[in-house]
Amino acid sequence: MGDKTQLLAMVLAARFRKTTPIVLGILVATLANHALAGAVGSWVAEALGPDWLRWIIGGSFLAMAAWMLIPDKVDDDVPGERLTLGVFGTTLVAFFIAEMGDKTQIATVALAARYNDFLMVVAGTTLGMMLANVPAVYAGDWIAKRISMALVHRLSAALFALLGVATLANVGGLF
Repeated sequence: MGDKTQLLAMVLAARFRKTTPIVLGILVATLANHALAGAVGSWVAEALGPDWLRWIIGGSFLAMAAWMLIPDKVDDDVPGERLTLGVFGTTLVAFFIAEMGDKTQIATVALAARYNDFLMVVAGTTLGMMLANVPAVYAGDWIAKRISMALVHRLSAALFALLGVATLANVGGLF
């Protein structure tokens, strides 16, 4: 609870204000990521090592913080204007990347190795992710309807910056 994927779910919901494709994107991304984790996750973690993973993840959070400060046209969208990937595709890609090297992915690798039941491990870890992130999608949608997008962007940027700095400093072994 309270990890970067929930923050991402809230930000996507606030940005796109379309809960169904976001929830479906989270589901597909989680299934794909956790299946990959069971197959090659241990090799990736071993090949890169914890220090490289920490720098990559920390740098990604700082980049996301900067990106959140760039004004977008969420309130000025013209009907018929299309996103490159759409809401579903954007969610799928963002969640898949956010889960790379995450504690959930590492736990999925460990559980699959321990219990030798790939299907049940992927199903269980995916269900856990959905239980944690679907409420965050609806919370983000609720917040977006009541708070200005400029404030949402500033708060999101601050949270991503905090996560990036904490990751790079390895504060409390968060990541």
